[in-house]
Amino acid sequence: MERRKVDILCVQETKWKGSKARSIGAGFKLFYYGVDSKRNGVGVVLKEEFVRNVLEVKSVSDRVMSLKLEIEGVMLNVVSGYAPQVGCELEEEERFWSELDEVMESIPTGERVVIGADFNGHVGEGNRGDEEVMDKFGVKERNLEGQMVVDYAKRMDMAVVNIYFQKREEHRVTYTNVTRSCWFLLYNIRSIRPFLSTQATQVLVQSLVILRLDYCNSLLAGLPLNATCPVQMIQNAAAQLVFNLPKFSHTTPLLRSLHWLPVAARFRFKTLMLAYKAKNRPAPSYLKALITPRTAPRSLRSTSTARLAPPSLREKDLEKAYDRVPREELWYCMRKSGVAEKYVRVVQDMYERSRTVVRCAVGQTEEFKVEVGLHQGSALSPFLFAIVMDQLSEEVRQESPWTMMFADDIVICIESREQVEENLERWRFALERRGMKVSRSKTEYMCVNEREGSGTVRLQGEEVKKIQEFKYSGSTVQSNGECGKEVKKRVQAGWNGWRKVSGVLCDRKISARIKGKVYRTVVRPAMLYGLETVSLKKRQESELEVAELKML
Repeated sequence: MERRKVDILCVQETKWKGSKARSIGAGFKLFYYGVDSKRNGVGVVLKEEFVRNVLEVKSVSDRVMSLKLEIEGVMLNVVSGYAPQVGCELEEEERFWSELDEVMESIPTGERVVIGADFNGHVGEGNRGDEEVMDKFGVKERNLEGQMVVDYAKRMDMAVVNIYFQKREEHRVTYTNVTRSCWFLLYNIRSIRPFLSTQATQVLVQSLVILRLDYCNSLLAGLPLNATCPVQMIQNAAAQLVFNLPKFSHTTPLLRSLHWLPVAARFRFKTLMLAYKAKNRPAPSYLKALITPRTAPRSLRSTSTARLAPPSLREKDLEKAYDRVPREELWYCMRKSGVAEKYVRVVQDMYERSRTVVRCAVGQTEEFKVEVGLHQGSALSPFLFAIVMDQLSEEVRQESPWTMMFADDIVICIESREQVEENLERWRFALERRGMKVSRSKTEYMCVNEREGSGTVRLQGEEVKKIQEFKYSGSTVQSNGECGKEVKKRVQAGWNGWRKVSGVLCDRKISARIKGKVYRTVVRPAMLYGLETVSLKKRQESELEVAELKML
């Protein structure tokens, strides 16, 4: 600030906790505010002679703060802001802009305002018809955040002043988000920077940093050796010429060992990195040889998601299903399903001597043993429960679609009321004799093409609740065979997806090809999910077509 003769400076990402003012030397004082010492934080640096002119310091959040000064009879408000980075949640961005609006609305009319903020956006080169708020000396293409800055300047009758002046080419190039592993290269380049031109510096950085990253990517992508050799030779030559280093001293031991290890031994190390690369293109072909598919000895019908509308549907639910599984029954079902004994012992060890406590508003109970049921929240519990249900229902279960099971939700399809009661009693006996219990309150039945005088369904003398529709595996089945409610639900889901990407679909600067890809990826799958099993009428088809035309 002293060299550039700057009296007032807005700073962001201070990462200091608290709301304080401290002297930073050379006759400058920093007013800052932050809530976390690891992220965000904003501040304003003032020259010492202006500190006594500060009338008010307003700290709104760790992204917005303002100072009010009186300078030669003029009221000046300095606002420091730090917008969320590109890709942050929409809620966080809306919170920032609302906080900035709150500060601007609190400033009386007639007072001057200067906003010094990092908006994390590009307003783009050229003013594009926005001459009243900006000039043409921007950088890159305008993105969504940059458009928000321009719109805000128009609304507040302000201007984006930092692009009113043409900058030198070397001042337009900055490096952000540089990983720690690359900093030592940039510091070494700094020692010879005074003797190099801008173009030569860029070439040197590319040879030392970008080629290093390309070499890592070539290892991860599994390219043949003759493709990686030229890259390695260029990197070695650049390192030896610039830093006078031996052959391998510039390559970290990790990368060197990674290069010489066989592919199978490097698989675990590269799992996370390959997951990121798979977003842009298919994973390397050699991964297929490393994966051994496992075929179960018998299919688990509990995972079936078939849907049908037969003459009579009976849905029943188990009461506290996970908490009622007897441990001895679990070991027996695992062995009967063909699970190896060593894995049975592993599960037994997980459940041995299990204890828990209950925490409530008045305190915490003492520890007590848990000797029945499966662990809640365990990733293994759904699989174990599916094994138990397959074994317990083996005697009474029929083929799909007459019996459909998904976890503890069971659907029984029968053609008559008498058969429903008989089949339901068989299920109740098969489950309850092995320690499970059928929930009477959640058990319901529905009739399709019902005749008059069909009567009611009873379970052990209790009348079962009759319904006109029920939802199973994400689809709504109606007793009259219609699918109007399911179609309306799908149309609503499509509109919800459309609203999430409306900023892209309604942007005139984005090409129709990109919009079509976004629509086919986000909106259309949400609207058509599960409709392949539904017989649509012309009215439902027209509803879907009208909704799609409105979205497009």
